[in-house]
Amino acid sequence: MQKERPLSPHLQVYKLPPTALLSILHRGTGVVLSLGTPFLIYWLMQLAAGPAAYAKLEVCLAYTIVQLAIGGWAFALCYHLCNGIRHLVMDTGRGYELNVLRKSDLAVAGGALVLSAIVIGAAWAGGAA
Repeated sequence: MQKERPLSPHLQVYKLPPTALLSILHRGTGVVLSLGTPFLIYWLMQLAAGPAAYAKLEVCLAYTIVQLAIGGWAFALCYHLCNGIRHLVMDTGRGYELNVLRKSDLAVAGGALVLSAIVIGAAWAGGAA
């Protein structure tokens, strides 16, 4: 007869700190960027091919789901950029104190939201002109 061993606490018991959640989000945005980059390259190729080729692509770009996907990709780019800068600073050995980590968590999340809102707003304004 085997003795029942106690089970280790799992993710349902532990609360992930914001830094861990942002780290997971950083990896996720990296995946989103790698999946979205071929579409960016295709867009640039159509843009370089001339007005007739780009006009065909504009029909696809008019769909709401496509615009939401582009907005999500833009957020992923902005977040990955902001968090990458934070990691570069942390690679110098700075920013590991708990209060600095919390402030940089907020700075990265807020900066990504503001930067992506600016990028998406500029793209939307440029498309409406």
